[in-house]
Amino acid sequence: MIHPIRYYGDPVLRKVARPVEHFDETLNKLVSDMIETMHDANGVGLAATQIGIPKQIFVAQEIRSIDGDDPEDNQIEVMNEHVVINPSILCREGDQDNPEGCLSIPGIFVESIRRYANVRLRYQGLDGTWHELNANGHLAQVIQHEYDHLKGILFFDRLSGDSKQRFLEQYRSELADIQRTAKSFLKQLKRGTPSPSLDC
Repeated sequence: MIHPIRYYGDPVLRKVARPVEHFDETLNKLVSDMIETMHDANGVGLAATQIGIPKQIFVAQEIRSIDGDDPEDNQIEVMNEHVVINPSILCREGDQDNPEGCLSIPGIFVESIRRYANVRLRYQGLDGTWHELNANGHLAQVIQHEYDHLKGILFFDRLSGDSKQRFLEQYRSELADIQRTAKSFLKQLKRGTPSPSLDC
């Protein structure tokens, strides 16, 4: 089942997610829905808060680029799909600066967000078993982005004071449109009617 993605302006995106306590069929179904929703939105990661469920769950794709003869023929291969429950970041090393966007703020990107280049993640899988994952590069970036969602943090919050102010001013109109869409969705949700779409 594909869930509507919650947009900037929806209070759920600022909530701190609660730990998952029950590892059961309901959790399996939720994670399956999250993966389907992420694929439908052409995302590489999705946190449960982004579909209105403030639980400590996110899914993340580990990808690599396959270079074609023509740069326009370059393709992305999914190497692994990670289901992460009740995560904590044990270790952070190095720096990387990369473009970043978010499914909850569609159509808006920042040219450079500073993240750690390497992270060690401790988390539970679908059966409750604990795992550790060493991630670097793009996967480390995705993990940190989704982990932030579980803390109520959005990607532009990671910008420095001046850069954040410039971002908010540059995209003032677009962010206002996204917020209006989020408020409209919440009103419809209370009435039990379908969610609106955002043309971005």
